[in-house]
Amino acid sequence: MAIILTFMVNTGLNFVLGLIVAKFLGPDEFGRYAIALAVGTVLNTALFDWLRLSATRFYSERTRAEQPAVRATLDTTFAGFAGILVVTAGLVAALGFDLALTTPVLLAAVGMGICNALFDYHAALARSRFLERGYMLFVLVKNAAAFVLMIGAAYLFRDAALVGAGLCLSVGLALVVIRPALADPHLSPRLADRALMLRFARYGLPLVLANVVYQLLPLANRAFAAAHYGYGEAGQFSLAADLGVRIFAAVGSALDILLFQLAVRKDEEDGRAAAERQIAQNMAVVALLLMPLAAGYWLMLPAFEALVVPEPFRGTFSAYSTLLIPALFAFAVTQYALNPIFQLEKATAPVTSAALVALAVDLALVAVLPQRYGPISLAMAQSGGMLAGLLVLAGLAARRTRTRPPVKDLLATLAATTLMAMVLFPLRGREPHLATLIVSLLVGGAAYVGTALAFDVAGIRGLLGRRRGARRPAVPE
Repeated sequence: MAIILTFMVNTGLNFVLGLIVAKFLGPDEFGRYAIALAVGTVLNTALFDWLRLSATRFYSERTRAEQPAVRATLDTTFAGFAGILVVTAGLVAALGFDLALTTPVLLAAVGMGICNALFDYHAALARSRFLERGYMLFVLVKNAAAFVLMIGAAYLFRDAALVGAGLCLSVGLALVVIRPALADPHLSPRLADRALMLRFARYGLPLVLANVVYQLLPLANRAFAAAHYGYGEAGQFSLAADLGVRIFAAVGSALDILLFQLAVRKDEEDGRAAAERQIAQNMAVVALLLMPLAAGYWLMLPAFEALVVPEPFRGTFSAYSTLLIPALFAFAVTQYALNPIFQLEKATAPVTSAALVALAVDLALVAVLPQRYGPISLAMAQSGGMLAGLLVLAGLAARRTRTRPPVKDLLATLAATTLMAMVLFPLRGREPHLATLIVSLLVGGAAYVGTALAFDVAGIRGLLGRRRGARRPAVPE
């Protein structure tokens, strides 16, 4: 539980950090920073994320003691890819290729990609060994340093490249802190095993390829916005997309840390049928949280924009965010409800196929819609692409497995979300104040939770009952 809470705190702090950086950089320079960060994220996912996935799956306290080749192979492979990336970036900068980014911003993008990968990889190592205190310290040090260095660079210099440098320094400081806890006995690059590396690649690359495609989709849209409407418009679009993704990913990722591991344990202990039942239950839980999140986000957008979003981004933020909500919902359902079906079966090629369909639909819409609707159509294209990918993956899942979320739970979740929306809609037109936002959260939350409890969606009454029973002290006889 401490790991899940730390993960949520990390996500929340990153959310706040992004808002403050955007405020001080302004739309134009934040547009450069957002594109550099998106490039770094694609590099991170394409080159390093399969190592993080492999660390989560293959590294543990037992393998640390009995199979040092696992960690040696992971570390050596990571270092090799990082070195290749640094050399490539240096050559591109030295030869002066025109990549629509200045040399400092290009180098910052590469640096952020490597440093974020280092952070994610070492966090996965700590979680694999259940080093709760070390993981918490690692995350807190990184975030504390990032707030000082990144916000300081944004405020003092208004420079996207220096903000990226601040991110890299914050990760470096956190690695110094976590290094003693993650030290392995007898660790040596000589123990690296090519066969193990290939095994890790076969395990992680299909999911990585799908994630790269999903990241190329918004990157292509941002690049189109920058090229046709300027970096300022790219910054406006990027902030709406980034904040929305962080909100939905925070909820989905926190669920995924727990729910998929429950399914894996069921598979190991009780067999595949029990694991499939757990996956079906997990899908109901994901719907239980994502449906009201999507509806509530739209209903509270006016207050959220007025109270949280930096002033230069207001107005366009709500317009972009409204059209991006279907994309955010579809992406979260794909990642946290449907992907686990294929992960359980260790057959992840359909995930990549659905991602390619999403990208193709998005690019087709980008080629057509802006001529008529202007830059706002980029949000429409992103939603169209994500929804297409979701429908394709749902169809492929229906053909491969009988795993289905309970229809009763889905209908009850829809009913609860509808009631919540009816209660909140009159508040949407009120003057946006902090009190309006708080009242909306309390009233909407009460309406939704009350309905969900009444219908016992996803067995929530039983879950809460078990938690109360576990906390109740035993009565001495």
